Amino acid sequence: MHFLLFLFLLLSSAFCASAQPKTPADFGYRHLTMRYQRDTVDILVLSQKGDELKRKPVFFYAQGSLPRPVILYDAKGPYRVLPIQLDSLLARCHFVVVSKPGIPLIGDVRLLGPGATYTDPKTNLPPVAFCQRNYLEYYAQRNTAVLQYLAHQPWVKANDITLMGHSEGAPIVARMARQPKNITRVIYLNGSSLGRMLTMATAGANGDTTGQAATLRRWQTIVAAPKVYDCTQPGDSPLTTASFSETQTPTEDFRHCRIPVFVGYGTLDPAAVSNDYLHLEMIRVGKTNFTFRAYPAVEHNFFSFTNGEIDYAKSHWDEVAHDFLAWMRATK
Repeated sequence: MHFLLFLFLLLSSAFCASAQPKTPADFGYRHLTMRYQRDTVDILVLSQKGDELKRKPVFFYAQGSLPRPVILYDAKGPYRVLPIQLDSLLARCHFVVVSKPGIPLIGDVRLLGPGATYTDPKTNLPPVAFCQRNYLEYYAQRNTAVLQYLAHQPWVKANDITLMGHSEGAPIVARMARQPKNITRVIYLNGSSLGRMLTMATAGANGDTTGQAATLRRWQTIVAAPKVYDCTQPGDSPLTTASFSETQTPTEDFRHCRIPVFVGYGTLDPAAVSNDYLHLEMIRVGKTNFTFRAYPAVEHNFFSFTNGEIDYAKSHWDEVAHDFLAWMRATK
């Protein structure tokens, strides 16, 4: 009887331990917070073990689109925030990433929606706080405030801060680089350099005139009310799409940029032609602070194709990381 009671208590304790909410520390992150406007901003810092308080450069990662938690995990363990080996990066830098507004820091993929997206349990929709703030200028200004906060931390080498953005994160870091206080260099990967809407329109232009016409009709609706956000509809609101499609595109932002910029993109990414144009335009205006790398026959997330289908077993992220890490070492 005593043995059964002991076994029951042991199993109960194990269940309670497994049911405890996860924290950033469980995944090796330090969790910092700061206030921006009326929001609490969650900042996660990953450091090489033993270097948490050592003064080192910062590598700041601006997330792509979708309302996803920063840290994702399942029964097998955590996913990588960046799909690269971080050892070489952490040997040199503290890695920093900031949460999406209104989105939890941590999410069990088994409990999230398609693409590991988070929805409010009560409404089954993205949180209102996310819809209200999910636009370019908010992210650029908020992240700039985060960099100012980090620059005053004793463990941050404030004269050596690198920004990296992929996909939606790319135009965010391009906008931040326009006024590069506290920014040393920028890594811009697979951004829509002439605005998101052009990428969407040209992506559906391969003989699909019906799809392209629908995209253009949608744009007509967006420009009629560019500040509208609607959390009850799937996909991005007019506020989001308009902000990432405005006349001040990344190409225009980069005309004003004087710090070193690494531009990497897959040649089969829908936005590849806009990055070819960015390359041409930076040559035309005499910019010498840009390094371009085009990765042949890979798509938006740096995967190859096999028989016309994306082959998720053939990632080129490590090649991209090798290139931008070498570039970081060469730029001061």
